[in-house]
Amino acid sequence: MATVRPIRSAPAEPVALHSRAMDNLRYIRETMERAGSFTAVPGAGGIAMGVTAVLAALVAWRQVDAAWWLVVWLVEAVAACALGLLEAARKSRRIGMPLLSGPGRKFLVGFVPPLFVGALLTWVLFRAGLTDSVPAVWLLLYGTGVVSGGSASVKVVPVMGLCFMILGTAALFAPPGWHNWILAAGFGGIHIAFGSIITVKYGG
Repeated sequence: MATVRPIRSAPAEPVALHSRAMDNLRYIRETMERAGSFTAVPGAGGIAMGVTAVLAALVAWRQVDAAWWLVVWLVEAVAACALGLLEAARKSRRIGMPLLSGPGRKFLVGFVPPLFVGALLTWVLFRAGLTDSVPAVWLLLYGTGVVSGGSASVKVVPVMGLCFMILGTAALFAPPGWHNWILAAGFGGIHIAFGSIITVKYGG
């Protein structure tokens, strides 16, 4: 006995409207993240980093040996980076923007390489007995990182980076006896000043 088969195959079940809407929203959100600004730069964290830098300058000032002076500032640098990262993570959770969102990744890509170069040059300069050059290198490369990473952030961040670079340029020509206080003015004063601006204008 012959079997009866339909002339047309059954149409595929249409994609649920809910699934399509969710895909569209996901695409829109990802596009906005890539095009947006990294607003999780921590103002309060910048102030805290500035305070630790001033305290480090006071401790470093009492060191007679250049190696111990450098150790004090290296400890402060590690502590400040950890503090800044923790505060950025806290702010990103509060504003609902993932720390490693599109703008966040752009910020890190611009910010981290100059810091890595600064760490390498610190070791090279110390081994060569050129510790007096370290403050200028730190300020210039940190400023470069802030300017580069800050291109993905709010406008005040690249301005802060330029201030570090200007101070680093001054450190190249300043007497060695001024270097400790130039670092305090940079990592202390600039962080506190711009951290206050970010806290007031950009929500903490």
